[in-house]
Amino acid sequence: MTTLKAKHLAKAYKGRSVVKDVSIDVAAGQVVGLLGPNGAGKTTTFYMIVGLVTNDNGQILLDDEDITLLPMHARARKGIGYLPQEASVFRKLSVRDNIMAILQTRKELNNSQREDKLDELVNEFHISHIIDNLGMSLSGGERRRVEIARALAAEPKFILLDEPFAGVDPISVLDIKKIIQQLSDRGIGVLITDHNVRETLSVCETAYIVSQGNLIAKGTADEVLANQQVKDVYLGDQFTL
Repeated sequence: MTTLKAKHLAKAYKGRSVVKDVSIDVAAGQVVGLLGPNGAGKTTTFYMIVGLVTNDNGQILLDDEDITLLPMHARARKGIGYLPQEASVFRKLSVRDNIMAILQTRKELNNSQREDKLDELVNEFHISHIIDNLGMSLSGGERRRVEIARALAAEPKFILLDEPFAGVDPISVLDIKKIIQQLSDRGIGVLITDHNVRETLSVCETAYIVSQGNLIAKGTADEVLANQQVKDVYLGDQFTL
């Protein structure tokens, strides 16, 4: 089974330790959440796995291949997709051209195969009605669907989602949760970091909770909710799903 592993990651800025020792495993088809209070080190950990931040210690492995030193674009070629919190659609391109821009980078496909793949993604994510719309005209939910369809055009093994529930309305939240399940059903491993604890825990098989740069809990939603240390530093005693 394909796995993405972060082992004993650590990062310090100007002598201040932000991440001290965090290890995370994501398997093919698994949905994993990375959560913690503000300043806990979860975002830095996430960015080290993406390749946006260089780790000081530890390793990042893809199927036991060490990719720690690879830049972000090289990790993408290895099969690690990334969806940032900020809008990443090309605003002045149509939805069709946004997706086709990624398909054009796949030299193993001919033009007919690219068109077939485009049709498949457009139908799967229910965006055929906006295929000629410009990126700048999309709603928050539409934009997310286009961004995920575009990410899938690269055939990733894993997708790392940064705040997927941020800035979208309740209907779109339900839509995104369905899409995350679709990714899992495709056999794609998904790692999510988000401030929306309730929504993240509701879609995750496994959650990792980080506090003060260390991993303090790992488990199912019920297991982390029952963890007293998680209650003390993060969720409180009254939090429920």
